[in-house]
Amino acid sequence: MIWLILATLVVVFFIGFRILTSETRRAAQALTKRLNIDPVYVDTLISQMGKTAGGEFVRYLAHGGESHLGNAAGVLLIYQTFIVDESEETLTFWRSVLFKAHLPTELTHKHVRLALLYLRELEPEANELNAYRQRYNARFTTISPEGPAANSNVYYMDGSSPKN
Repeated sequence: MIWLILATLVVVFFIGFRILTSETRRAAQALTKRLNIDPVYVDTLISQMGKTAGGEFVRYLAHGGESHLGNAAGVLLIYQTFIVDESEETLTFWRSVLFKAHLPTELTHKHVRLALLYLRELEPEANELNAYRQRYNARFTTISPEGPAANSNVYYMDGSSPKN
């Protein structure tokens, strides 16, 4: 009889835990599947946000669409490369994760605002975060010195070009 009561308590606890954490798991799973990464990165991000901001982030992810996933990926990029590890290898790795997921790799002002909102428990400085955004974008943005015509796929048979 005691075993039956204990088994019932375990089942009730397990089901209750699954129900209470279902929104968090679904939101984290959506981002990890989209980015094709281990769930530990998103779970760590959410836990570092704190209870209130983490809940807001989960609701933002759960009730948003593709744009919210892209913005959440930008916040994850900022967290992993600005707060956790700003090494060159980390920057390259996380940029490639976003690129492979077909998400924008450029950090925008919106990403910075969302990072400041959701990572408020970590108290990042707005000026430092904006400077980081500019350094990151300058590092990965390539501008051709010849302009857009240098990347053109139009070739002339006589070797001339529109500039000549």
